[in-house]
Amino acid sequence: QVQLVESGGGLVQAGGSLRLSCAASGSLFSNDVMGWYRQAPGKQRVLVAAIAHSGNTHYADSVKGRFTITRDNAKNTAYLQMNSLKPEDTAVYYCNTRDIYGLDVWGKGTLVTVSS
Repeated sequence: QVQLVESGGGLVQAGGSLRLSCAASGSLFSNDVMGWYRQAPGKQRVLVAAIAHSGNTHYADSVKGRFTITRDNAKNTAYLQMNSLKPEDTAVYYCNTRDIYGLDVWGKGTLVTVSS
């Protein structure tokens, strides 16, 4: 059984920073991509950033230059450093990867609220 546990969310003023962590445990799909998604109230869940086992990264246009995704493969942990936060970044942030069968696994999410 795979578990993803997110942490690091909270309330921050516009222009501030937060660092999210996602710790993965269990039977993971070997060397898989880890991603961060977010879902704002009334909107669909969308990809924010993803990182391959090799370290290659991908970012949504809306966060490029402000967010940085990294990972520690030895710890099966991914991080999302979020700088210059905007009110429109307010959302529940979810971590994603795949289990040993190739099925998507999601964490429970962590709430990020950016006040103006």
